[in-house]
Amino acid sequence: MEIHNNPGLVNKLAAEYVLGTLKGGARRRFESLLRRHDGLRLAVAEWQDRLHPLAELAPAVPPPAAAWPAIEAKLGLSSKPQRQRSFWFELREDISFWRGLGMFSTAAALILTSLLLTRQQQPLPAPAPASYIAMLSNDQAQPIAVVTGDAPGGRLTVKLVAPQAIAADKSLELWAVPKEGPPRSLGLLAADGSVSLSLPANATPQSIPLLAVTLEPKGGSPNPNGPTGPIVFKGAWVQI
Repeated sequence: MEIHNNPGLVNKLAAEYVLGTLKGGARRRFESLLRRHDGLRLAVAEWQDRLHPLAELAPAVPPPAAAWPAIEAKLGLSSKPQRQRSFWFELREDISFWRGLGMFSTAAALILTSLLLTRQQQPLPAPAPASYIAMLSNDQAQPIAVVTGDAPGGRLTVKLVAPQAIAADKSLELWAVPKEGPPRSLGLLAADGSVSLSLPANATPQSIPLLAVTLEPKGGSPNPNGPTGPIVFKGAWVQI
């Protein structure tokens, strides 16, 4: 039977094709005929003109969580070995971090202005200001801690502006995250106050662009090569 010679059937198939209800072998055969017959293409175009404007009135519906895994499985992508992602790569891909980092320059400017004004108001020479600073924020871009580094003195001070409630069997650990290579532990933090740590001579913003804090087992990460727990807050390490 020549489908293109049956206007009623052509109209019905074109409508189902555009709606997406024409499936399986019937859809493949119809698509094969589309390439050869202008009348079929015209019928499809007319139904698209009728139905597509209705889609603009429909509310957006997010795809179900299982959609992407199902697509990957159907395409055979799930069986491909995934490249090992580094700690630094995960942070770079963290959209919420870069959104929070966009706010950091303003916060750093306010802190620097405060330091300068404090120095101007002192009748006596003030101690040398910190060489480096970082504002560590959580995933909601809320400031959690301020880290200052005194390069000449070789000291690092971490002040939590928002005390953290952590379990008795957990510790907060500060990490220097380099552009290349594994992160380096800078020490454990106090969950409700400030702590002074040793500042390595090479922990400059040029080599260490980022500081991050992870939640680790009591006493710190058991892995000598890096953190084992989730990142709870982080921020750019800059010179002032």
